[in-house]
Amino acid sequence: MTLFLQASLLIWVLVTLLWIWSIIIKNVSIVDIFWGIGFVVVNAFYVFSAGELNPRKIVILVLVSVWGLRLALYLARRNIGKGEDFRYQEFRRKYGAERYWWFSYFQTFLLQGVLIMIVSLPLLGISTAHSGNLNLLDYFGIFIWLIGFAFEAGGDFQMSRFKRDPNNKGKVLNRGFWKYTRHPNYFGDSAVWWAYALFSIAAGSYWQIIGALVMTILIIRVSGVVLIEKTLNESKPQYREYIQKTSSFFPWFPKK
Repeated sequence: MTLFLQASLLIWVLVTLLWIWSIIIKNVSIVDIFWGIGFVVVNAFYVFSAGELNPRKIVILVLVSVWGLRLALYLARRNIGKGEDFRYQEFRRKYGAERYWWFSYFQTFLLQGVLIMIVSLPLLGISTAHSGNLNLLDYFGIFIWLIGFAFEAGGDFQMSRFKRDPNNKGKVLNRGFWKYTRHPNYFGDSAVWWAYALFSIAAGSYWQIIGALVMTILIIRVSGVVLIEKTLNESKPQYREYIQKTSSFFPWFPKK
């Protein structure tokens, strides 16, 4: 518990500094870039603070760092120079610019810090476990992680390339990973966190997998799939046909 509280304090300091910077530049969108970095920081803190390094901790250090930094770089490339995301602009209009500067601290920055700590519980379970030698479940976790990372990174790359082509404006991407699921990046993200949950179970830490469950609920029901589906249904008529043919979340062959 002491390690968790220390990591929580570290994240609180970082999100607070990030919030101050968002006030200076008047852009709350920078919090999105921090999402992946936050997990890299927390995991590194756990790994190097909870006893000696072992094979499992080394593997999880590499996997979380690759996943988190890739996500941060992707979002930075997508967002920097584009102004504040429309979601935060809408919040500014709703709550008023004179109030949103401080309200965003609780609604966005502090909330993200809390979610990082909850979702990262499997990483805590891995680093604080007594046994650190890899077993069969760890290797299965690596396999699931590779699938998830391929869908997430591959889906993001394909969508980015699709949007860069002006001929695709108003169209729906239905090729590559997007042929088998309407949300390959979200599916991949969820799979990556269930891979971490498998590592946690392999280490003998069971209840901590609640972090992977919370992440999946956030992706499907709160901030991911539901919001995207609603927006695209309203803005792209072709998306309705895409829905009828393509699996929502789990990859599967398209319907004829």
